[in-house]
Amino acid sequence: MSGGREGAGSDGPNGGTYTLLVELAAPATVEVGALGEHRFEPGIYAYTGSALGAGGFSRVDRHRRTARGEHDVRHWHVDHLLGHPDARIDRVVRSVGADAECEVADRLPAGPVDGFGASDCDCGSHLAAAGEGGSLDEFAALVREAHEDAVTGTGGSVDVVAGSAEGVDGAVGDASATR
Repeated sequence: MSGGREGAGSDGPNGGTYTLLVELAAPATVEVGALGEHRFEPGIYAYTGSALGAGGFSRVDRHRRTARGEHDVRHWHVDHLLGHPDARIDRVVRSVGADAECEVADRLPAGPVDGFGASDCDCGSHLAAAGEGGSLDEFAALVREAHEDAVTGTGGSVDVVAGSAEGVDGAVGDASATR
């Protein structure tokens, strides 16, 4: 593991770690805050972040609003990508009750932008790309496996919830797995 956050804790069932599975329908050149301008090819991306503290997974709801064009503030690197009109969140894989952000990010393919989402740790990037020709379902399975491996022995659980469509706070399919 190359990452790690000092003093980060979980707020139990209301927080943990999440990975947004983002589909980008067309090429996009995006200004990513202090990281500068980057070109993103159409495809599937996975952004891993933490939902620790009092707000818990409400951060994911904020990301959903950004992806739907309902929130214009760009605070995190991923906000810049999600704010592009051709980006949408397909689904969210969550490690509930587990601080596993860096462990999950380390288990995914290398990211297209160095430092993306990793300004407060020593990981290379918290954004991964499925690669040319990668299917959404296969990449989602890889992300879920990374979460399951990261929470083994922690008492955390893994679930999958819907992405950026309106009113999508429920679980997707039979996605719960407690480790």
